[in-house]
Amino acid sequence: MTNPSAAAPAVASAPKNDKRITNGWAMYDWANSVYPLVITSSIFPIYWSSVVKQATGTDSGKSPVDFLGFQVPGSSLLTYAISAAFLIIAIISPFLTSLADFSGRKKAFLQFFCYLGAASCAGLYFFDANTFTASTFVFIAATVGFSGSIVFYNSYLPDISTEDQYDRLSARGFSMGYVGSVILLVICLVINQFHEQVGISGTKAAQLSFLLTGVWWAGFAQIPFTRLPKDPGRAATASTDNSGWLLNGFRELGKVWRELDYQPNLKKFLLAYFTYNMGVQTVMYVATIFGTDELHLEDSALIITILLLQIVAILGAYLFARLSESIGNTRALSWSVVIWAMICIAGYYVQAGWSFYALASVIGLTMGGIQSLSRSTYSKIIPENTPNTAAYFSFFDVTEKLSIVIGTATWGIISQQFGSMRYSILALIVFFILGLLFLLMLRGKKLRADSPDDTFLPPPPASAPAELGRPQLR
Repeated sequence: MTNPSAAAPAVASAPKNDKRITNGWAMYDWANSVYPLVITSSIFPIYWSSVVKQATGTDSGKSPVDFLGFQVPGSSLLTYAISAAFLIIAIISPFLTSLADFSGRKKAFLQFFCYLGAASCAGLYFFDANTFTASTFVFIAATVGFSGSIVFYNSYLPDISTEDQYDRLSARGFSMGYVGSVILLVICLVINQFHEQVGISGTKAAQLSFLLTGVWWAGFAQIPFTRLPKDPGRAATASTDNSGWLLNGFRELGKVWRELDYQPNLKKFLLAYFTYNMGVQTVMYVATIFGTDELHLEDSALIITILLLQIVAILGAYLFARLSESIGNTRALSWSVVIWAMICIAGYYVQAGWSFYALASVIGLTMGGIQSLSRSTYSKIIPENTPNTAAYFSFFDVTEKLSIVIGTATWGIISQQFGSMRYSILALIVFFILGLLFLLMLRGKKLRADSPDDTFLPPPPASAPAELGRPQLR
C-alpha cells in the first residue's frame, strides 16, 4: 500500500545536510530574531509605555488611550495589537503555504513577509504620540511580517536536513538568532544610553533602534535568500489541470487537511503545542511590559536583564537538544513544560530585585529549549519526504498563532478587568497544565509510524478500485 504523502510525483530536492545550505538557513534566524528581541521584548514595549504616558499626560503606561474612538488601557492595547496581528496571519497562512507548495513560490513568500516586516520595523521610526493610532497598525504589520515569514522558514527544515539532524539544526537556528539579536541590542543599548553624547534625544535614539532593526533584518536575510534552494513546486506535474496554480494551491491545503485525520500523533502534538504555547508566547510578549508597569523596574535594568536572558537561552537550546537525544523529544518537552508552570507560579509572587533576575534566568534557560524542540519534534512527526512541507508547517504555524491570540488576549482581558497583571499569570498556569497532560498522551509512542498509510488510512470502498480508496497527494 502506498503512503499518500509519498505518492506524489518526484520533486527535485536539494542535497540534505549541505553545510552551505543549512548554515544559510540558520542565518535567517540571525536576521529576523532582532524583531522579537528589540521590538517585542525590550526597547519597543518600554518606548510604547513612554508614548502612552505622553499621550495621556499621566505617569502610568496602563492609562486609557483613545484608539479609534475607544478608551483602552495602554498596556492592554499592546497585547490586543499582538493578538490582532497573529489572528490575521493565522487566517491567511494556510492558504499561502498551500499556494507556495504547489507553485514553487516558497522562497518568494518568505521574502515578501520578510520585507513587509523589515519595512514596518523601519516605519516605527516615526512612532510618537501624534502618530499613535497609525503606528499601532504599523506595529501590527511588522508582527504579521515576522510571523508570516517564520512558517515558510520553518518548512525548509525537513527539506534541507535528515531527521537525525533536526534537533541540532533547529537549536543552531535559534542560537544564531539569539547571538545576532544580542549584538544588535547591544548596539541599540549604546545608542540609547549615550544618546546625549551623540547629540540626539532619548526618543530619537529609540526610534533609531527600530530603523536599525528593519535594516538588519532585511540586510542579513540576503544570505539565506541566496543559499536556500529553489522549490520547483508541482504546477508542472498538473499539465492536464487547467484551473491554475492558485486553485490547485487550495486543493493542496484540503488534501493535507484530510491527511491529518489519519495521523493521530500529529493531531495530539498540535493540541499539546497549542495549549502550552499559549503560556510560553504570552510570557515572552508581555514580560517587558509586566516589568515596566507592574514591577516598575528601571528601563536600563530591564533591558540588561533581557540581554542576559538571551545569552542564557543559547545554552538552553543546546541543552534541551542534547536532553532530547538522551530521553526523547516528548519527555524533554514534558520537563520543559513543568518548569514553565513553576515559572508562572513564581511569577505570581515575584517582586523587583533578586527574585526577578533569578526568574528571568530560568525563563531564558527554558525559552530556547522549548521553542527549538517544538519545531524539531513537529518535523519528526510529519510524513517523511512529503512535498507539502509548507502546508504542513502552516498547521503548525496556525496552531502557534492562534495560541498567541488566545494567550495574549486572555492576559489583556484579565489585566483590564482586575487592574493587575498578576491575575493574568494564573491563566497561564492552566495552559501549561493542559499542555503537559496532552504531551503525556504521546509518551512512550513512536512519533512517526513506519507505515502511516496501512495504520491510519481507511480501506477503499467496496465498489471502487483499491487505488481510488485513499486520498492522493501530488
